[in-house]
Amino acid sequence: MMEELDLLKKDWKRNEHSYQQISEMDIYKMLHKKSSSIVKLILIISILEVVLWTSIGLFFNTDEYYKKMHTEYLIPFFKYLTVFNYAIVAVFIYLFYRNYRNISTTTSTKQLMKDILKTRKMVTYYVWYNLGMIVVSSIIGFTLAFSINPQMSQVTNNSKIFAITVCVMVVFIVLFVGVFWLFYRLIYGTLLRRLFKNYNELKKIDL
Repeated sequence: MMEELDLLKKDWKRNEHSYQQISEMDIYKMLHKKSSSIVKLILIISILEVVLWTSIGLFFNTDEYYKKMHTEYLIPFFKYLTVFNYAIVAVFIYLFYRNYRNISTTTSTKQLMKDILKTRKMVTYYVWYNLGMIVVSSIIGFTLAFSINPQMSQVTNNSKIFAITVCVMVVFIVLFVGVFWLFYRLIYGTLLRRLFKNYNELKKIDL
């Protein structure tokens, strides 16, 4: 009787281990699918963002404004800046796509965790780059408004009015950047938090 009981205990322990392995595999598959979907969504949003800004840019013909102000020499500068910006964004989109492919095809828990961390870091860099470009573009825009617009000469000649105008400009830039920061935090931040939650769950499995 004792021998039969010992055999039952051993069999139960073997089955328990098997059930645990199956459960962990199911959890991994679920987390793998969720992580892949999140990175795919990040890729789609970044592409839509480029499409949106491109569409908005088509409605504003800045070349005509510079010609009107007799500052045609600025047109090539802004064209090069636009090309540079699109090139950098294209690199980020390619990296998002590559991360999506890596996460979709990986079969290793450790590799999936590494790809998740890599994606989080890449998205963070992308957000900070965009915010930086918004700041630079705003500063360039206000600087040109002072330097090429004849109506601004009265402002620059009056130190008090000039100081107030600069303060208003700084506040505007801060608010403008703040709005975009909230947008990125809401969209990308939410996705990154979900992705990191998956990472923590995978970490438990990998222990």
